[in-house]
Order: sequence, then C-alpha cells, then structure tokens
Amino acid sequence: MIGLTLTMIIAVITVVWLLVTRMPSALAQRSLILPQNIALPVGEKAQSFTLGPNYLTVITQSGALLVFSLDGTKLLKTIPNALP
Repeated sequence: MIGLTLTMIIAVITVVWLLVTRMPSALAQRSLILPQNIALPVGEKAQSFTLGPNYLTVITQSGALLVFSLDGTKLLKTIPNALP
C-alpha cells in the first residue's frame, strides 16, 4: 500500500513539473497575431471571428460568412446566408 502511495505522489509531482516547465515554452511558440482592423462591408457587424491557418473568417449579424486575407484587408470570399 505504501508503494502505491509513493508511486502516485511521484507521478503527480512529475506531471506538475512537466506542466510548469513545458507549458510556457509551448505557449510562447504559438503567438497569436491579429490584424488591427478588418474591412467589413458597409452596414455589416461582426458576430463571430475565426482565425484559420491562412485566412480569417467573420460571421456577420446578417448571417453572411466573410473570408478575409490574414491581414484583414482583402475580402476573398462571401457566402451569403451561411447560417441556418
């Protein structure tokens, strides 16, 4: 019984140590860079925003899905009434 308890204590200490030492470096490598502005069409308001690998998507309050370049300046595609 003492062997199992010691094993569990060591396992918990090891997991906590790995999280503390590895997580900061993993988070630092994945920095999130967002554009300052996104040029939405006139009259549209953003409802949600998603960052893809090489694009940004915005769902507007009217239900349109807008696909932008990563810098948010070039509208690549518009899908009207994308929401059910």
